[in-house]
Amino acid sequence: MAKKVHVFNAGPCLLPQVAIDHAIEALKDFSGTGISVLSISHRTKEWDAVMDECRALWKELLHIPDTHEVVFLGGGASLQFLYVAMNYLEKKAAYLDTGVWAHKALKEAQGIGEAYAIACSKDKNYTYIPKGFEIPADLDYLHITTNNTIYGTEIHTDMDCPCPLIADMSSDIMSRPVDVSKYDLIYGGAQKNVGPAGVIFAIIRKDSLGRVSRYIPTMLDYRTHIDKLSMFNTPPVFAIYVMNETLKWLKGIGGVEVMYEINKKKAALLYDEIDRNSMFIGTAEKEDRSLMNVCFVMAPGKEELQDEFFAFAKERGMVGIKGHRSVGGFRASLYNACSIEDVQALVDCMKEFENLKK
Repeated sequence: MAKKVHVFNAGPCLLPQVAIDHAIEALKDFSGTGISVLSISHRTKEWDAVMDECRALWKELLHIPDTHEVVFLGGGASLQFLYVAMNYLEKKAAYLDTGVWAHKALKEAQGIGEAYAIACSKDKNYTYIPKGFEIPADLDYLHITTNNTIYGTEIHTDMDCPCPLIADMSSDIMSRPVDVSKYDLIYGGAQKNVGPAGVIFAIIRKDSLGRVSRYIPTMLDYRTHIDKLSMFNTPPVFAIYVMNETLKWLKGIGGVEVMYEINKKKAALLYDEIDRNSMFIGTAEKEDRSLMNVCFVMAPGKEELQDEFFAFAKERGMVGIKGHRSVGGFRASLYNACSIEDVQALVDCMKEFENLKK
């Protein structure tokens, strides 16, 4: 029997087993066609049904109003950094710089026009979310990154903003309720919470487009993909299929609201142990701690035990707890499909290690 593993990878994410099982079946026979989903034409009624269902699940699970549309794209969230500026930056935009990905998004915008960091937490290695900054009402948009995977910080509420608000929600989408009406655009990669790598979601306020004077290349124009129902070019078929199955699983357990309560319990269980355990210490400011990415290091004076704990945890089936290479330490990613049982196993491992080293 294979050893039980507990997956805390920061991405690609742990997916629900039922989505994986259905994907395996679809690899052999998609929707009774006798054709693998890898070989199905995207111009068939069977594939249209998947696209329609997936869009409908997004709208249902996040209560997306009719003012917004959902599109699926390729290219990764990093390409969306350019999409955002191409479609929305006319005079000036501001970015909340809360980490590597926010900073990269700002850099892409600066290649298109005037964009600046309205606030930044780099002074403390991005371990907190800046607060109290003033947002000019005449901005084309304010861009935020709601969850910062590398540093374990998260914006937990939907801010009121006097200008258009755009959010990269790659790593916390579908983990908590979101008031979509407050955003002109929400985008992100699926591979943290809602599917495998290879597909991007974008939730777009339809009347927010068409306001820039520049020429927008056809492929980089959000209106192209809204008009063509995400099939202007061949979509990432398999990734969308698995995303659809993942969203069906999420709906089946009660939806985003139920998932949010589960996620809060998972995070509290691990953070409580970090705060209690004499071997470890959390790195993010407590009020800004992420529910998705729990970052911690060895406690002062215990640093030499880091490699020993990695080996100890690996022996007990913990996978993916190494911190990002730029910050070190540990990171446990508690995305939707990560269970409370997985988190409890990590907590038990930490307790056992502490008892051995006392």
